[in-house]
Amino acid sequence: MSHEAVPAPTPSPLLDWRVRFGLLALIWGFSFLFIKVGTDGFAPFQVTFGRLLFGTAVLAVALVVKRDRLPRGARTWGHLAVAAFLLNALPFSLFAYAELTIPSTLAGICNATTPLWGMVLSLVALSEDRPTRVRAAGLGLGFVGVLTVLGAWQGFSGLDVTGTALALLASFSYAVGWIYVRRTLSGSGSSHLSLATAQVGVATLQLALVTPLFTTLPDSVELLPLLAVIALGALGTGYAMLLQYGVVAEVGPTTASMVTYFIPVIATAAGVAFLDEHLSWNTPVGAAVVLLGAALTQTRASRRTRTPVPAPAHPAPTPAKTPLKTPSRT
Repeated sequence: MSHEAVPAPTPSPLLDWRVRFGLLALIWGFSFLFIKVGTDGFAPFQVTFGRLLFGTAVLAVALVVKRDRLPRGARTWGHLAVAAFLLNALPFSLFAYAELTIPSTLAGICNATTPLWGMVLSLVALSEDRPTRVRAAGLGLGFVGVLTVLGAWQGFSGLDVTGTALALLASFSYAVGWIYVRRTLSGSGSSHLSLATAQVGVATLQLALVTPLFTTLPDSVELLPLLAVIALGALGTGYAMLLQYGVVAEVGPTTASMVTYFIPVIATAAGVAFLDEHLSWNTPVGAAVVLLGAALTQTRASRRTRTPVPAPAHPAPTPAKTPLKTPSRT
């Protein structure tokens, strides 16, 4: 007498997805505070290298536990090297340098412009993304919000132009990177965890080559900046990505992508509460306008129009057909 095999039940997550969603937003929101504290004791490249090193360690452990393996093929690794530069090495370093001269609150808000840059680029690079009135209005509204945050009517008085430009360039790099990933790594056959571990690992190697050329070892290592770098890497780059994959798998990329809009709110609250950063009225008002504009750019034109990749900060949630997604970071 034969017995029909009964599939084993899928284990339930220990934490409800809403709790993990909130934890994810909290970790990525605090990443900008960690960067600020880290640069008090280390050079920006050293902060980025430490962040990537500890992030890689967490992801590598997860890879071993899940008995997954790294991707294969020189072509895939070549694309991963480009993705690692655009999504990790470059933007992480730019944010670290930016926060030498701008508040962490402003860096977090600049990060929220990534979907705006993504829409501009997608109109050129992705033929399936067609402009609509709503999305065009969202784009215009978003950049009005940026000008509001920067206090354009005051002539950008009191604003460090270089630091702000670096933060905006970091967000632009995220947008370029996700379009590159979407066009080159979709359907690679490797798991999200495998690709993410490889990508962050390659970014670590890139920083390992660059950091000694532009920095020297600090005379002393202070505990608080060290802990900030460890938290930035282990939590903000490693553990947060694992949380992200679980939320996307459980509730889908559309719901999971909403975490992007909580990050600048938490970054602003953390900067004001823990770093005593000054907050003018135009900062929260402009940030709200930026987030509204970014949300409008992510609306669907029709059922046949794919939603553009919502880009984050520190890695943002992965769309269904996109192989990986970091910040974020930050």
